[in-house]
Amino acid sequence: MRTIAAMDSSPPEVADPATVSDEAPGSPARALPAGLAATLVFVSSGAVLVLETASLRLVGPYVGVTLQVTSSVIGVALAAIAYGAWIGGWLADRRDPRRLLAPALVLAGICTALTLPIVRYAGEVLRGGAAVGILLLTALAIFLPAALLASITPLVVKLQLGDLRQTGQVVGRLSSIGTLGAITATLGTGFVLVAALPSTAIIISLAVLLGVTGLVLAGYLRRQSRDALPKPSRLTAAAAVLGLAGASLSAVAPTPCDVETAYHCASVEADPDNSTGRLLVLNSAWHSYVDLADPGHLEFEYTKWIGAVADVMAPARAPLDAVHLGGGGFTMPRYLTATRPGTRNEVYEIDGELVELGRRELDVRTGPELRARVGDARMLIGERATRSADLVVGDAFGHLVVPWHLATREMAAEVRRVVRPGGIYAQNVIDQPPLRFIRAEVATVAAEFPHVALVAPPAALAGSQGANFVILASDQPLPVEEVRERLITSADDPVTVLSGPALDEFVDDAMVLTDEYAPVDQLLATA
Repeated sequence: MRTIAAMDSSPPEVADPATVSDEAPGSPARALPAGLAATLVFVSSGAVLVLETASLRLVGPYVGVTLQVTSSVIGVALAAIAYGAWIGGWLADRRDPRRLLAPALVLAGICTALTLPIVRYAGEVLRGGAAVGILLLTALAIFLPAALLASITPLVVKLQLGDLRQTGQVVGRLSSIGTLGAITATLGTGFVLVAALPSTAIIISLAVLLGVTGLVLAGYLRRQSRDALPKPSRLTAAAAVLGLAGASLSAVAPTPCDVETAYHCASVEADPDNSTGRLLVLNSAWHSYVDLADPGHLEFEYTKWIGAVADVMAPARAPLDAVHLGGGGFTMPRYLTATRPGTRNEVYEIDGELVELGRRELDVRTGPELRARVGDARMLIGERATRSADLVVGDAFGHLVVPWHLATREMAAEVRRVVRPGGIYAQNVIDQPPLRFIRAEVATVAAEFPHVALVAPPAALAGSQGANFVILASDQPLPVEEVRERLITSADDPVTVLSGPALDEFVDDAMVLTDEYAPVDQLLATA
């Protein structure tokens, strides 16, 4: 028969959960100084947003700068933050966070340095607008370094929770500091860093900052722990070598930019068939062609269509007052100055560095007949006097997409206000089958202008290929027949001018875009 040992009849002591030390098993966790903990959370959270903003510029030359690309970058960054925070919390409960903080920062720095060569080599393979390529390239650019950075906050939180009665205060304070770091980094990168530094410098500087912070933190923690933490190992040395290799690859990785502006990866290429021909490439897309010796030469078909309109809308060589929404290579202003001496061109270009590139390499000469104003075309046209322009040329693009706020009925109303009676609005649009955007944009312009026509290749109108389309609009009947006749001699490829019932049939019941609802990127999607 089993005997039961006599036991103290008094109830067992139960530890007060409010005083339980929240330490890693087997190690006397010591909280970081409050200032150091706040700094680590602030820097790591901010670094994620610097990386996210800079990554938009890194992937832009290969997959464009569209809503889908922006959404992919944001989505991948959020996924990295979620997984990084989860893994960081999981590790904090199983390991001494002091052993993990410095390696996480150093590894984040190494992965950040490796982002440049990875994106630039992979971008050449994944170039294009396919959804899979966009997601894969953005993941390669962001996910791993952002996940490592996101793991920092739960590791710090674990160290600071010495008293569970202060859990809410500690977590709330560090969460707010992380959010402030993200806000500071977002504004600082968007308003300062991108305008002052190329993407390569931003990424390398961030990588160095994270690596140095990790190394300094490792030394500090080792001194505080009196050698309780392990000394650098061969693995650490290998990681350092990998980081240096990543920085070296960044220096030799191919870049598609001659100049990186605040908005574009820009380059000017010489035409091998024409010694004076120059091609302006923005984010790997052809945007403008300029003949330095012949400003009257128009290379791209859509420029010939706009040139034909400008040729027939007024007596030959009579000067015009022209407004250009988007400058690019300044092809059309140069053409109007050459064919209509005395024409007063006012160009609205959001990218001031692109204007400077034009002055340096594309023979752009500003003066009384060519005024370049740097700023958003929607804002600047609002400052233009009513009925002050004979011709308004809309040729502004973000990669291959008309910025949505320049494609709405409200924008068309501003143009109508500026155009004189009998003046013409010529808007360049790019679309591809099933042509939902061009139909919607014609319907939008027609909601403000009583007379509208559309110039495009027959194959594009039939829905068999993507192409440029030029919308013509006026408050008075357009010179449609004159434009058709002019295009017979000036255009190299077949072109159709739609107007009247034929244009109505093409537009059908397409939606009118407004400031309230203008899903431009979705209308451009092929699926």
